[in-house]
Amino acid sequence: MAIRDMVPTFQNSSIYLMQVCPACQRSQPQINRFCVQCGGRLDDRATGSSASRSPRQAPGQLNINVLYGMVALLVLALLFPPWETPPDQQPEFLGMSFILAPPTPEAVVSRMLLTIELVTIAIAGMYGAFLFRSKS
Repeated sequence: MAIRDMVPTFQNSSIYLMQVCPACQRSQPQINRFCVQCGGRLDDRATGSSASRSPRQAPGQLNINVLYGMVALLVLALLFPPWETPPDQQPEFLGMSFILAPPTPEAVVSRMLLTIELVTIAIAGMYGAFLFRSKS
């Protein structure tokens, strides 16, 4: 981009450098990457100077051990779900017990608490796997 294509403009007491579209010759702010009139590409920086940019590093791989731990916790959460009183009784949390051994004969698995527990474990596991990813 030639310096003659940039024209300073004052707007709201700020200076905006302008550039001219090579296709339609419309003057536009330098921050634009595409022409608002014809849609043509305005700067050659993305194609011409890509070699001058520092190469991007590939993101690290998620920590597989943390993911295995997350799966183990999810399985434990399913085997030991939160129990509550049946719908016809006063709501009360009865604790975490094995899926085949409810704390009382009429207890039911609390689907809402189980959903919250599973989603929390999954989010924490994915965040932990990202946080402790291998940076190679």
